[in-house]
Amino acid sequence: MVSEENKKIEEENERPVESEMSFLEHLEELRWRIVYSLIGVVVGTIIAWIFIEFLVDNILLVPAQKANIHLQNLRPFGQLFLFLQIALIGGGIISLPNIFYQFWKFLSPALKAGERKYITMIVSASTLCFITGIVFAYFIMLPMTLKFAGQFGSQEIENNFAITEYFSIIISVMLGAGVVFELPVLSFILSKIGIISPKLMRKFWRHAIVAILIMAAVLTPGTDPVAQIFLAVPLVILYEISIFVSKLAYKKKVEQEDA
Repeated sequence: MVSEENKKIEEENERPVESEMSFLEHLEELRWRIVYSLIGVVVGTIIAWIFIEFLVDNILLVPAQKANIHLQNLRPFGQLFLFLQIALIGGGIISLPNIFYQFWKFLSPALKAGERKYITMIVSASTLCFITGIVFAYFIMLPMTLKFAGQFGSQEIENNFAITEYFSIIISVMLGAGVVFELPVLSFILSKIGIISPKLMRKFWRHAIVAILIMAAVLTPGTDPVAQIFLAVPLVILYEISIFVSKLAYKKKVEQEDA
């Protein structure tokens, strides 16, 4: 009798939320989640603006200094608008946990009770992976990219870079790496909902290696194959980690279905 009651409780926990929301209620929920996300970005932007000089002088300009690249501002109030842009992007990065949380809270009504318990873990893992990608780009990818950009060309031509172009490069590279490092989290989610499996990822392993080598060549504009391989190796490791994460998620999914 007790086992039957426990089985009924488990079945109820696996069902989606019974109270279905109307289309307008979904829009209202989405509106508030966006508002909460924007509030977090505003707060993060204020914090980033307070430390803007430290961010620019001691973090963002360091790769250029190490690569012996000379930067110059070519527009009136160019540095002001640039500082505002950096503060806004920094605010978005600071508020990443809140943005991920609001996104998953919006999706939670469509999830089963057993799936909603993963929200905190997914938010934490998404934030950690994104920050790890940014750190990897800052210490590995940017030095190689800027070294090539600073040394390429004729010795008779001085490479003085516009500050806007410089920040465009480093911001795009760091944000791009942050997105790429979300692969394990994406693998976990897609495996939980049954779109991919570790067997499928292993089957297309060779295709993934080719895609990774192409990605390494695109992200490193240099022609040095050693630098590209140096970048491709962590991406291959990242793919292997994604297969392992997919295996764990897929195993739990199968166990829940068999139960």
